[in-house]
Amino acid sequence: MASQLIQPPYLKAGDTVAIVAPSGILKSRVGEVQDAVKLLESWGLHAIVGKHVFNQSNHFAGTDAERCEDLQNAMDDPKISAIWCARGGYGTVRILDKLNYTKFKKNPKWIIGYSDITALHNQVHNEGFQSLHAIMCVSLTKDLNDIKESVETFKSAIFGNPENYTLKGSNYNRVGETSGELVGGNLTMLHTMLGSRESIDTSGKILFIEEIGEYKYHIDRMLQSMKRAGYFDNLNGLVVGDMSRMRKNTTLWGTSIEQLILDALEDYDFPITFNMPAGHEKDNRALVLGRTIELKVGKAQSTLKFSE
Repeated sequence: MASQLIQPPYLKAGDTVAIVAPSGILKSRVGEVQDAVKLLESWGLHAIVGKHVFNQSNHFAGTDAERCEDLQNAMDDPKISAIWCARGGYGTVRILDKLNYTKFKKNPKWIIGYSDITALHNQVHNEGFQSLHAIMCVSLTKDLNDIKESVETFKSAIFGNPENYTLKGSNYNRVGETSGELVGGNLTMLHTMLGSRESIDTSGKILFIEEIGEYKYHIDRMLQSMKRAGYFDNLNGLVVGDMSRMRKNTTLWGTSIEQLILDALEDYDFPITFNMPAGHEKDNRALVLGRTIELKVGKAQSTLKFSE
């Protein structure tokens, strides 16, 4: 089994967080980034916003070179303790090969985000470090009570007290107990990484997946592709987050998304739990990726507990 991933230092009052945009455009989202700065300041942290965050180059928040420059500067700066991605969308995969981890390894820091940022999480894990699957700047709402759990679990995680979770039960759950390093993120991005240096070795690990805006047959196709690539062969468990805004094909799939996942993975016997509130919903709770968890899956409930 691989050695435990390095945990970047937890944050404390006075630390600095860099806000960067490695993916989609933010030109019309200035207010949300300002709200994110205020939120960090309310926790006693300093915030700096990357030079190119509000740039636009077609679909993206600046050219590949500009987005990479902001991220690389934040990775290299020893005064920065965490890097908070402003939004996802699409684009992170285009800059992975330009990033250099030499200075990051001397001063590791938390990389925070979800969705398209899964590409970066995968790379960070393969470089040997934990990271944080959590809300991004554009996740913030005017009334933070609307996303109370998302904000609280994010804060708890970056300050060193990641929350354990008791998940609502499901008759679809595949019962069992297991432990392993938690990895994963957005299913499309995990699928995109297949065959590249950024694809993660899932042996002995627990995989988390979430998705948005896909047809069921696309989900099945990705799972079949990953299965044929051996992705699930030595997996210890699966945590399924939100499958949001599923699209309807003219030819209906015929089963629930839960049954689709169970059918695709019927050749394996690892525990599977549904109902993890993480992904593209308002209730998007923080998960420390790369940290070992204990997972207990039952029909009535499941528990997910981070190791000390």
